[in-house]
Amino acid sequence: MFRKRQYLALGAVTLLALLLLSLPPRAAGRLKLAIGSWFLPLFGLANTAQQLPADLADSALPRRELLHQIDGLRRTNEMMHVQALQAAAILRENDQLRAQLGWQRQAPWKLKLANVVLRDPASWWRTVQIDLGSRDGLRENLPVIAAEGLVGRVSAVGLTRSQVVLIGDPNCRVSALVDNPARDTGIIGAGGPMDMSFVELTYLSGGANLKPGQNVFTSGLGGVFPRGIPIGQVMDSRPVEFGLYTEARIKLAANLGALDQVWVVLNPGLN
Repeated sequence: MFRKRQYLALGAVTLLALLLLSLPPRAAGRLKLAIGSWFLPLFGLANTAQQLPADLADSALPRRELLHQIDGLRRTNEMMHVQALQAAAILRENDQLRAQLGWQRQAPWKLKLANVVLRDPASWWRTVQIDLGSRDGLRENLPVIAAEGLVGRVSAVGLTRSQVVLIGDPNCRVSALVDNPARDTGIIGAGGPMDMSFVELTYLSGGANLKPGQNVFTSGLGGVFPRGIPIGQVMDSRPVEFGLYTEARIKLAANLGALDQVWVVLNPGLN
């Protein structure tokens, strides 16, 4: 009985083979594709089963490596905690020094965005008008800045518009600080009539050690501009008044010739 079934199975396979050989190529291809699709899930399952141990072996890390990584994370966390403690100590020390010197902590600036709507036709780069006024909380002498640095100050206020005198105008003098070891200070005066991107830094001490590329910021002196606003960079310097003073040419950080929007500092907080 068992041998008879083998003969029948062999005959069926032979018949199927002869049928495949006798079919046209297109029909034979379709039949092979149909038969293959029946067995494809089984082949995929077998391949997945074979690949799974390899993937698990690649993703699993030795216990020693895991412990090493955990130890590294613990050390990093401890170091950050120590740095946070140090930062808190420095902050307390700064607060104590401020209290002793009578300085107040500088509050975050309250900024209001303004659009430049008009330029002075007589001296187009020295003054501009913005679309904010007294109804927006503006008053005279508020600092005006751009994303790159200092722009000027509010010089006149109307109900809906205000005039801004730009840095480099004789009416916009700024106390400036050079970011060098000596912390040299001077006054930003008038800029040249031809190039709006440069201003003069005057009244520096005769022994000022200025170098090209040193950054210049507002010093906070003078009662108008808070300290720390970028002004520009030192380009070159020269002695004047028989060496009693030094003057420097400063490349402005803000592009005054392309002002479309500016920020008005409503709470300068000069301390």
